Amino acid sequence: MTYNKELLDKTKRHPEKQKNPDRPMGRKPDWIRVKAPQGKTYHETRDIVHKAKLNTVCEEAGCPNIGECWDKKHATFMIMGEICTRACSFCNVATGKPSELDKMEPLRTGVAVQKLGLKHVVVTSVDRDDIKDSGARHFIKTIEAIRFKSPQTTIEILPGDFRGDMGAIDAVIAAKPDVFNHNLETVPRLYPTVRPGARYFRSLRLLQRVKEVDPLQFTKSGMMVGLGETKEEIGQVMDDLRAANVDFLTIGQYLQPTTKHAPVDRFWTPEEFEQLEKMARAKGFLMVSATPLTRSSYHAGDDFEKLRMAREAKLTAAE
Repeated sequence: MTYNKELLDKTKRHPEKQKNPDRPMGRKPDWIRVKAPQGKTYHETRDIVHKAKLNTVCEEAGCPNIGECWDKKHATFMIMGEICTRACSFCNVATGKPSELDKMEPLRTGVAVQKLGLKHVVVTSVDRDDIKDSGARHFIKTIEAIRFKSPQTTIEILPGDFRGDMGAIDAVIAAKPDVFNHNLETVPRLYPTVRPGARYFRSLRLLQRVKEVDPLQFTKSGMMVGLGETKEEIGQVMDDLRAANVDFLTIGQYLQPTTKHAPVDRFWTPEEFEQLEKMARAKGFLMVSATPLTRSSYHAGDDFEKLRMAREAKLTAAE
């Protein structure tokens, strides 16, 4: 069962944040404006997702791009329930004690992908620190179900860190998703307050492990700006990701979900995002997406095609 977004009590959705002082949510700059969800295709996408009793990060995290993406029948599925065992200060996904895994969820996800006719799908999840393998087997079953129901669809996964369990990580890598995405989210200095349940180098090691096990598997990571990081710190994160042979980097503006979440330190301008993109490309990433509204799964299908072409071009140039 999914949450009723209109009736949900925010104190129940984020109980751990209620002790936080209210942090005013200032006016967003003009370059953050997005269109309200509307249109026939948007509603068709919503109906398919809801009838399949599936969760999407588009809704659960309050993504600003939901109108544009769902109007193109692009949805990012969020498996293993809607309740996360961690409490990152930036995230709008509900936290608490999750229910047992739904054994039929992988198949329903595959059916929904087939009905939507997706060429490329992104599957993310809540963190499930309450499960022995952190949900690795559930991810594998979901990949298998999508391949069974929609074999032409390329698959991008965006899991948590599996608590650094290399056995679980290797098992998911062996399922051969087309893209293995795992977000660092922010710079290491801010982890204690922004991402307290995670560890920067554990996440970095996961990305490095993917390339060790399967060098041909695309890897991807994303981060937010606007939480108090410096440009120099962002540059160091880029260097760390390139040292781990990560192919694709996304950078977007952090937007504060509620007054109880981490405050926005500042809004980076479109010109500054262009500078970050140039800096990342100069460091050797095959693909970079850096705009205020960039999110990990935003334009993921189109970017996957560009990623493949960039690799082919690089291999051709090396011959």
